[in-house]
Amino acid sequence: MKLFAGNSNRQLAESVAKYLGVSVGRANVRRFADDEIFVEIQENVRGEDIFILQSTSRPANDHLMELLILIDAFRRSSARRITAVLPYFGYARQDRRAQGRTPISAKLVANLITEAGADRVLTLDLHAGQIQGFFDIPTDNLYAVPVMARDIKAKYKNLNDVMIVSPDVGGVVRARSLAKRLDDTMLAIVDKRRDRPGESEVMNVIGDVSGKDCFLIDDIIDSGGTLCNAAEALLKDGAKSVTAYITHGVLSGAAVDRIESSKLKELVITDSIQPTAEVTAAKKVRVVSITDLIGEAIARTAHEQSVSSLFD
Repeated sequence: MKLFAGNSNRQLAESVAKYLGVSVGRANVRRFADDEIFVEIQENVRGEDIFILQSTSRPANDHLMELLILIDAFRRSSARRITAVLPYFGYARQDRRAQGRTPISAKLVANLITEAGADRVLTLDLHAGQIQGFFDIPTDNLYAVPVMARDIKAKYKNLNDVMIVSPDVGGVVRARSLAKRLDDTMLAIVDKRRDRPGESEVMNVIGDVSGKDCFLIDDIIDSGGTLCNAAEALLKDGAKSVTAYITHGVLSGAAVDRIESSKLKELVITDSIQPTAEVTAAKKVRVVSITDLIGEAIARTAHEQSVSSLFD
């Protein structure tokens, strides 16, 4: 088994390699003067079980092309099996035709990864579970909920005043899973209406959050508008505090500034996307690592063991 990485999340790749007791494989991923991507594998991989760790985060198109070219390079170098490890799967929010004459880009990206030569995919907290079915190769979708539950338990010894909150109806399954791991804590839902992409208006809080330490849970934070509005609504309804636990910290544009000036007590994200200097410097943003989760999933895949039992 050998682990390689593109340029999207070298820090996580190094941490996962350390967990596995290996070194990140030697590969030169660079650009020509016109920004074309060039890949050279600098060690023998014939007959090897290859894992390529690469989040398709910003710049999404560059990192996606790096992944595709890496896969092609390993396929042409006679690797026995190639697993694309995507801690963050970009384009996942384009998983259906919300209106006429629009693409299903998540399916297109799945086709590209498959046609490039990947034998299987390992990813984390897909925006929509049905994206697994977009791939014609085995696909394991990991969940960050155990990491979040462990962090909450470490910081809050008394869970009686804790309430898990889904920022929308679509995230109830994820929120319920976290609540179950926290000794079946209570659950609330924020009902919102979205008029335009990137904008949301909170309409109502379903559940009694009065006097509770609320934990908003979601898979992606992009502009931060939804979470900030939800925090205000929860505090208005009597919540004692509001903390957000989000798997993928996209945090585009002025999102970090928005979080810093919001009523959120804290935003906790994973390192599925490599934190920027702005994120690292933010006082209200904290990063927890998914190294153990990704590393263990890779190890089990390499040894043909169950991955789903990680979440039993």
